[in-house]
Formats: sequence, C-alpha cells, structure tokens
Amino acid sequence: LVFPRYAMALSNNHICPVHNWNYNQSCGLDSPGSCCTLDHIPLVSKCGTLPPESCFFSLICSLGSFMVILVGLLRYAHVLEHVGPSLLNTLGLAAGWICAAGLTMVGNFQVDHAKVLHYIGAGVAFPTSMLFVFLQSVLTYRAAKTRGHYWTGHLRSILTAVAFVTLVFSILLLESFVLQHVAALCEWVFIIDVLVFYGTFTFEFGAISTDTFLVLLKASRAPKSHKGEDSLPGTEGLPML
Repeated sequence: LVFPRYAMALSNNHICPVHNWNYNQSCGLDSPGSCCTLDHIPLVSKCGTLPPESCFFSLICSLGSFMVILVGLLRYAHVLEHVGPSLLNTLGLAAGWICAAGLTMVGNFQVDHAKVLHYIGAGVAFPTSMLFVFLQSVLTYRAAKTRGHYWTGHLRSILTAVAFVTLVFSILLLESFVLQHVAALCEWVFIIDVLVFYGTFTFEFGAISTDTFLVLLKASRAPKSHKGEDSLPGTEGLPML
C-alpha cells in the first residue's frame, strides 16, 4: 500500500524519483516534465499532496490508523495474559493509539493545503510510533520464555535501532536543502522498518485465543493498579485479574 502511492505520484510528475540526486532551483516552461526542483523531493508527505494520489494517501492513513488501534489492543491483551498488569504495557497501548490519531491527521490534512495540521499530526505520529516499537521490544524480553522468543526480541531490537537512526536523520537532514533527498530516503526506510516491525507480531498473534480476550475483559473490570508491573504469571500481580 505504500509503494503504489509513490508510483502514482511519480507517474503524474508530482515528485522526482528517489534515484534522482540533481535538483534545480526552478524549471522553465520549456523544461521536460521530469525536471526536478526542491518542491518535488519525494518526501512521504509529498507523495500524497495532489490528486489522485492524495485520495489514496488519505485512505491508506485511515486504514492504517484502524490497524494500529487493533494491533495495539491485541498486543496489549497478549502481554496482559502472559506477563500480567504492567505499566509499560499500558504505555505501549497509549502510544499506539496516540500514533493512530496523529496518522489520521497526517492523511487527511495534506502538507500543501493544511501545513500546520499536517505537521502537528506528523509530530504526534512519528515520535509515538518510535515509542511504541521501543516499548514493544522491551516487553518482548519481559515475556520471553523460549529461545525463539528471545530471537524475536533481538529482531525487534534491531528494527527499533534502525527506526531510531532513520527518524533522527530524517528530522536533522530535512533542515538542509542539500540533504533533503537523504531525509526523504530516511523517511521511507523508517516507515518500511516500522511496517516490518508490526509484521513480527504474527509470531504472538497466532497464539491468541478466547482466553486472551477474557483476560482483557476481566482486566477492564478490575481496579486499575500497576503493582504487578514486574511480576510474572503466578505472582502477586495476577490475583487482580
């Protein structure tokens, strides 16, 4: 769903290809359609600014927001079932849902038409997305019991590190006209990396059953407390359920 939007924007000459590294300050009327200026850098937001790709961009972000909410809730229930009540788990759920709200703003307020709202949404979605993957990496180690679980934790730690580096560079390099193209590449790598991270949840979600939802339902009715934050199943944190 990410690359068709880029291909659509590229085919309509709304952005320059990612392999282009030469930009002009302006293009004349007799310039070719592929003439690239600093207004055509293939940033993620630029790929969804003009129709028809702007419609596709809004659709993807809206569907993505729903999926983030759903995945966040399922992950919260899974950790609750295997680890017990945890402040980190609650923070992870909150970070995922706040990220979903920011993603909705990003998709429905295009950067060229509602710049302030678009940047507010991006300012919410990107950091909370980074926080979400970090917390989920920590929770993976907290819940790990087998070698496979630890390998999943290692994989998520690598993906989290890549996400952090690319996010930092995409922000810092965006301020430089010379390096904005590198910032665009970092944005794309960050998004793909986070999508791969979400894909790793298939390891745990395959074990979700009705018992998982029953634990979630009981937890929603129980008094809220995080005393069992560091407890494993069978310790004092579980009687709350």
